[in-house]
Amino acid sequence: MTTTFNHKQSAHCENGVVSNLLRHHGIELSEPMVFGIGAGLFFSHMPFVKVDGIPVTSFRPLPGFIFKRASKQLGIKFERKKFRNPNKAMQALDEKLNRNIPVGMLVGVYHLSYFPAPYRFHFNAHNIVVCERNNGEYIISDPVMEGLEKLTHKELMKVRFAKGLFSPKGHMYYIKSIPSELNINKAIVDGIKKTCNQMLTIPIGMFGVKGIRFMAKQVANYPKKMSLRKASLFAGQIVRAQEEIGTGGAGFRFMYAAFLQEASKYLNQEWLNDMSKEMTEIGDMWRDFAATTARIVKNRENPGEGYQMISEKLMTIADKEEAFFKKLNTIKL
Repeated sequence: MTTTFNHKQSAHCENGVVSNLLRHHGIELSEPMVFGIGAGLFFSHMPFVKVDGIPVTSFRPLPGFIFKRASKQLGIKFERKKFRNPNKAMQALDEKLNRNIPVGMLVGVYHLSYFPAPYRFHFNAHNIVVCERNNGEYIISDPVMEGLEKLTHKELMKVRFAKGLFSPKGHMYYIKSIPSELNINKAIVDGIKKTCNQMLTIPIGMFGVKGIRFMAKQVANYPKKMSLRKASLFAGQIVRAQEEIGTGGAGFRFMYAAFLQEASKYLNQEWLNDMSKEMTEIGDMWRDFAATTARIVKNRENPGEGYQMISEKLMTIADKEEAFFKKLNTIKL
């Protein structure tokens, strides 16, 4: 499969799409750099938003925010569009491809024919790049795949208009122009400040560090307020959101550590290397929480003590992240 688009595999779809799109336009920024500049590290736990009756937990901002923020910090102009009519959405895509403009878009995972069946689930916030149209098929750069893939017109239309929560509605985006010079250092600092603010200062208690503490209290009460089966479903979904669904979880903590390591070189601030190591340790704590929770959910032994234990682990993580972001927020150019 030949194309002028330089596909590179990545750990997370939106970061990978942005990095690949920028590379196509001559800007080399790693996935961690895109993630950090785009302030992709976040946390939310929203009991009033449910999927299959289970509260939504997310370790990232809403889909599209990383691209939007990274573009803003770097001074890159882009266009985003949504559609009601699938045919018009496909016509708009074809028009860009005819001008050799690669297009990023949100799609539903469940009907992606090139995904192995066990990895297909109802998640409508997956990012891909459509590179070209060739003999009636669309060439797809999906950052989580090793190489380029293909979708038919019918298949692509179906995933662009997948039904359910956060339906993508044909959402597509593309780069319009790039400034002659990029102030990477300022973008790094602004991205760090944005991340610190969203982890520390959002007044609503379901977001950032406050959200982690809020979830910890909720988890401790699961076996008291619901059946053991329902408690295990709720707790299991937190682990799934952290480790399987594309919300980042502990993996985003490790990616942010990699970003800080790169940022220390750009800014010539060695202390960011120490912060990188500290964030890696926090990521390890999230992984330990997930492993412990999985054992409790599976074994269903000592439910009261078990849920109290993982609640305390979350409280400790919240304390660590609060101290971390308060220190990181002192950064200056």
